[in-house]
Amino acid sequence: LYDKYYTGDKAADPEEKAPAFSEKTVDTAAALIAEKTKTHPCFSGCAGNYARIHLPVAKKCNIQCNYCLRKFDCPNESRPGITTKLLTPEEALEKYFRVKAELSNLKVVGIAGPGDALAEFEHTKKTLRLIRAEDPDVTFCLSTNGLLLPQFADDLSGLGVSHVTVTVNAVDPKIGAKIYQRVDHMGMTYTGETGAAILLANQLTGIKMLQDRGIVCKVNIVMLKGINDGHIPEVVKKVKEQGCSITNIMQMIPVKGSAFENMPLTSNVEIMEMRQKCGTLLDQMYHCRQCRADAVGTLGNDESARFEENSGGEYKKMPERHEKTLLFAVASKGGMLVDQHFGHVSDFYIYEYRAGAVKFKERRGVPKYCGGPEDCGGTGDGTGSGMLSKEDKMEKIFGTIGDCGCVIAMRAGEAPKKRLAEKGIRFLSYYGKIEEAVAEAAATVLNEKENKKEAIS
Repeated sequence: LYDKYYTGDKAADPEEKAPAFSEKTVDTAAALIAEKTKTHPCFSGCAGNYARIHLPVAKKCNIQCNYCLRKFDCPNESRPGITTKLLTPEEALEKYFRVKAELSNLKVVGIAGPGDALAEFEHTKKTLRLIRAEDPDVTFCLSTNGLLLPQFADDLSGLGVSHVTVTVNAVDPKIGAKIYQRVDHMGMTYTGETGAAILLANQLTGIKMLQDRGIVCKVNIVMLKGINDGHIPEVVKKVKEQGCSITNIMQMIPVKGSAFENMPLTSNVEIMEMRQKCGTLLDQMYHCRQCRADAVGTLGNDESARFEENSGGEYKKMPERHEKTLLFAVASKGGMLVDQHFGHVSDFYIYEYRAGAVKFKERRGVPKYCGGPEDCGGTGDGTGSGMLSKEDKMEKIFGTIGDCGCVIAMRAGEAPKKRLAEKGIRFLSYYGKIEEAVAEAAATVLNEKENKKEAIS
C-alpha cells in the first residue's frame, strides 16, 4: 500500500524533500522555540496579549469523529471545524499580511482545518512556505488528529513548525472504537477497534517523533461522558511518556447532525476536577476557547469578522408587517460581536428590533454566572465565601433581562439554558456581528409566531 499510494512511479523532487534531521539542529533551535512558546497564547497561559491567526486552507479530513460535523460557511458557531470561507495558499498569504498590518501583536500562524492540517498537506505546506519566505520570524503552529504525523514529522520540522496540537481521545482501541466512525488511511477505510488502533499507533509514534525533533506538542482531549471520562488520566500518562508537554481537557460541543448530538455534556465542575487530577501528572491548559478554523486576534478578543472579505454585506432583513418591539440581551465583550459565553457576562448589551430595524438601547449589569475556576471547583455547588449561589445569580439575571425575549451568546451551559427556557426566554448560540445575530433571532421569533397563528387558524 505504501509503494502504491506514496511512492509508485513518481520520482522524488530533491527540492521538495525536507532537510535531514540532526540533533545539532534541534539543540540550536531549542532556545528559540522556548521564546516562541512564551508568546504563543495556546501554549502559554501568560501570553494572552498576543494574537494568532488561523488560516483555513485544509478542507479534507481523514477520520470521522462521532462528535464532529464540519460546515464551511457557518458564521453562527464558534468551535473547531468551522470557517466562513476556505482559502487558497495565496489567499492565506494575502490575509496574513492584511491582518499583520493592523495587529501589531500578531505572533502565531496556525492551521487548524477546517479538516485536518495533514490530510491536504500540499495546501498546508505551500501556505507555510509562502509566509516563511516573507516573514522568517513568525511562529508556525498546526492542529491534527495525528494519523499522518509519522509521515510528515520531518516535513514539519523542515518547514519551521515549532508547535503542534494533536487530539488524542483514547489510548485503548476499545474506547476509541466508540469515538471514531471510520479512519481513512493508505487507500483503505477502517472502522471499529482496527481503525482506532491504527489511529492510536500513528498518534503516539507521531508525538514521539515531534518531541525528538524539538517540536513542542500539546494534546487535546475531548471529555465524553460515559465513554472516556474515566479513561483520561491514562491518556495523559501515555502522551507524557511520548514527550507531550501539556494537555488540554475540553468539553464536547454538541453539534446538530453528529452522532453525539444528544450526548449529555460534562459539567464545568467535572472538567475542572479532571484537569486538577491530571495536573499532578502533566501541565494543564485552563484557558482554551475551542477556536474556529478562521479565528483571528487574542484568545479573549476574536476579530475574525473584521477581516472577512464580505464583512460589509447586508444581513437578511425581516418583513415589516410586525410592529411590536422585540428586546434581545446580547453577550459581547466590546459591543461589536457576539463573542462571549453566557457565564462570563457582567454586562448585557440590550438591542431592540422593530419593523426590520435593529437598534442598540442600553447596557445592563448582571452578576457573572460563572465566577471562574474557584466557582467551578471545590464543593461544586457554585457557592463560596461571599459569593451568590448559581440560583441567586440566575434570579438576579432574570430580574435584569426579564423583559427580553431572547438571550444571544457565543455559548451557554445546559443548566442556564434550561432555566432561561423555563422563564420563556429563548437562547441563540451565535458568533459574529451583533446586528446580524439580532436579525436572525428576530426572524426565528417572528416566524414561530406566524406558524402558531396559522396552526390556530
